[in-house]
Amino acid sequence: MLIIVAALGYFVDIYDLILFNIVKKPSLISIGVSTESLENTGILLFNVQMTGMLVGGMLWGILGDLKGRLKVLFGSILLYSIANIANAFATDVTTYAIIRFVAGVGLAGELGAGITLISETMNKENRGYGTMIIVTFGALGAVLAAFVADNFDWKIAYIAGGVLGLALLALRIGTMESKMFLSTQHSGKTSFAFHYLFTNPKRFLKYLSCILIGLPIWFIVGVLIALCETFAKQIGVIGNVKVSTAIAASYIGLSIGDLLSGTLSQILRSRKKVVVIFLVMAAAVILTYLFSKNISSKVFYILCFALGFSTGFWAIFVTIASEQFGTNIRSTVTNTVPNFVRGAVVPITLSYKSLAASNGSIIAAITVGSVCLALSLISVLSIKETFGKDLNYIEEF
Repeated sequence: MLIIVAALGYFVDIYDLILFNIVKKPSLISIGVSTESLENTGILLFNVQMTGMLVGGMLWGILGDLKGRLKVLFGSILLYSIANIANAFATDVTTYAIIRFVAGVGLAGELGAGITLISETMNKENRGYGTMIIVTFGALGAVLAAFVADNFDWKIAYIAGGVLGLALLALRIGTMESKMFLSTQHSGKTSFAFHYLFTNPKRFLKYLSCILIGLPIWFIVGVLIALCETFAKQIGVIGNVKVSTAIAASYIGLSIGDLLSGTLSQILRSRKKVVVIFLVMAAAVILTYLFSKNISSKVFYILCFALGFSTGFWAIFVTIASEQFGTNIRSTVTNTVPNFVRGAVVPITLSYKSLAASNGSIIAAITVGSVCLALSLISVLSIKETFGKDLNYIEEF
């Protein structure tokens, strides 16, 4: 039941997270944004949403270690569902931005809470399968978002996401709290511990490494896919390119990639080896995507699928973070790490825009992407392997 709830929660999470990039153009035009301002306003609102996720990651993570993983799981679903419905009634950019920030806060809690619960509940040798199922199924929420946005008004698309989230809360019956957390709570070991991640240099470097591993994923999602229309023009794609189709193709790839990476990590009994394999793959696909010339829109969508597939180590990345730290701080880490990565889209997109203004889109993307890949590779090589690690322990501060 926990896997089902977490997987469905992440499905709706991804639906909402990706929906904005799909409907931003028609929704912004609808509220009066000029054609000339569409790209900059879209980036602004996306960055506001990601900033909300950064704030929410810290909030939900801390609450998860103090009050329990299950409360965070359902609290986050409730918040982003309400924000989704409210977004359908936004009539100006300021209101739109406030709602995207609130939605970002809500979206920040679901994945971390779900992964933490599964990591602490399943057998240590098989928990990778649980996190794999959550992310593999959840990523398909982007496909539903693309379908709904293509066939219905943007307001209906937002309301549908909110209704899906509220309906999911009915599955709360039958779910259970982590026994590791309950044991820590009963022993009086729960406390506000976020600052302890920064007080010890070794612990801080481990935490920072966990964050940096995920940078290439959101460089690909936040730049190469979100701005696919720009890159399609640059490389001379023949035919029209739709953002919704590119996002759907990339997230189908991501879902299949997560299925493969999760299975591969169980076979190889290693998280690190799988991440390295996918980073090498990502580098190759990024170069192919940026240097293709005069290809058809169909081939372009295949490249978007390949980009998504190469980011299919998201489940492994979050699992690595969850397995690096003790029970009394695990929720904080598992919630903040993926949301710091999502929040990193802000400096990533700003760096890209700054470089693109003087060097062009292709050079800017290669530069920013290379930095993200290098930091990720260095980080994954620097941390310890966690496959099969016993997670029932407390961090001593």
